[in-house]
Amino acid sequence: MQEIIEQVLDYLKGIWIKRRYLMIATWLLCPIGWLFVSQMDDVYESEAIVFADTQSILGPLLKGITVETNTEAQIQLMVKTLLSRANLERITRMTDFDVRVNNDLEYEELIDDLKEDIIIKKTGGRKQNIFRISFEDKNPEMARDVVQAVLTVFIETTIGENRNDSDSAQKFLTTQINDYENRLLAAESRLTDFKQKYNDVLPNQYGGYYQKLTIAKEQLKSIELGLLETQTQLESAQAQLPSASDQSNKPQNSIKNDNSIETTYDDRISELEASLDSLLVRYTDKHPDVKEVQSRLAHLNKQRKNEIKKYLDSSKNENAKYALSQSPVTQGILMQINQLENQVASFTVRAENYRKEVADLESKIHVLPEIEAELVALNRGYEITKEKYEDLLKRRETAQLAKQADDTNSKIKFNVIEPPRAPTEPTGPKRILFLFAVTILGYAIGTGLSLLVSQINPVVTSSAQASRLSGIPIFGIVSASESLGLQKWHKKKTIIFILSNTLLLFLFIAFLAYALFPETIQAPLRRIF
Repeated sequence: MQEIIEQVLDYLKGIWIKRRYLMIATWLLCPIGWLFVSQMDDVYESEAIVFADTQSILGPLLKGITVETNTEAQIQLMVKTLLSRANLERITRMTDFDVRVNNDLEYEELIDDLKEDIIIKKTGGRKQNIFRISFEDKNPEMARDVVQAVLTVFIETTIGENRNDSDSAQKFLTTQINDYENRLLAAESRLTDFKQKYNDVLPNQYGGYYQKLTIAKEQLKSIELGLLETQTQLESAQAQLPSASDQSNKPQNSIKNDNSIETTYDDRISELEASLDSLLVRYTDKHPDVKEVQSRLAHLNKQRKNEIKKYLDSSKNENAKYALSQSPVTQGILMQINQLENQVASFTVRAENYRKEVADLESKIHVLPEIEAELVALNRGYEITKEKYEDLLKRRETAQLAKQADDTNSKIKFNVIEPPRAPTEPTGPKRILFLFAVTILGYAIGTGLSLLVSQINPVVTSSAQASRLSGIPIFGIVSASESLGLQKWHKKKTIIFILSNTLLLFLFIAFLAYALFPETIQAPLRRIF
């Protein structure tokens, strides 16, 4: 530690010995720097304070109905993007700042300067959207105009962004709705064509393929059972008929009741028989009238038999042989047989139809899995498209309602707490700080220069330094005699150093006074010059 202290002391002594370089550096740097600081142009700062109110009265009323946007994040984003190039170019046009430049390079420098000089800070805490916008310029009116332009762009951009976002959202939703509507129509068309093509195997209100096949088989089984029963009943009824020989041996004229076969001569025969009965009451068989009626009656009976015979000869039905039967039982059996034959024919047609249906359904059992898989895919695609289409319709209605709400009452309201004004007093530059900085910098450079020269051209200042450098112990020191004049010379250099720094201090005080009271000092100077 002692060695470090001694080394530091040696450095300080070396600087003191070479202090003339310190004087040269301070006189070269400090006055020039002070003069430059004093000639710096005044800078005027204008500021505005604006409050962004995000508490809309419609917000709680429309909660869950319209789209809820994060207004806080939106404002923060607008603050970050406010100093974008497009906005800065707009600000230059609004303030006629662009007339100051002559070429593109100067314009680019102007844009960069504006981006650095325009300051936007949030004040009043995290939950309070109070923003301070400030700008410095040599012209106080220009500083005010720039702040006003930034404030205008900030408000208009935020409000306009909401409207642009709403319009863009509605345009996007409308485009998507039209797209999904076309997709939905195409999906419906494909599904309809598919159902029409495979209508017989696709599920409907009566069930699916397997249920249809089961029902068809059960109905076929029921029809075949009914056919078998009807055929059995028909055979039983046919077995109950009497033989045709028995029917033919019976006299034909014995059938004289309501169940007899009717011909075209039955009515006239009945009339003649009634007339004959009335004549026989009054006359005998030999009366001419009686004979004439009997002759006519015989002729009609003959014609009636001929008609019945002709019918029997032309009939191909075996049962026609029983047509002349006057037995009610036989006639009933014949009617039952006719009914059963009609039922057999009907059952046969229905059974054949169900057999074809069952065969057709069974032939499609191998392609059924593919058909069902394709139907599932079509239904899935249709449902997804339909669900997305309906969701887009709801979102468009929500967006329209949100736009109407924004047009009625904006979600963000701006209240300018303090409008920008043209400052009357300059806010900069901070000449006092610059003066002290120049002074410190001058003395630092002078000290460094003295240290550098002392190291390049070292001077031994103590016995300990001489012993350390030579490695030889020092036992005594011989001082310089007064006759050499070294002490006077060192004293003279010290006085010069003190006077130099004293004069430099007075000069510093003069520049400092000028920085503090520029008008007071400049007034008499204007009168003189």
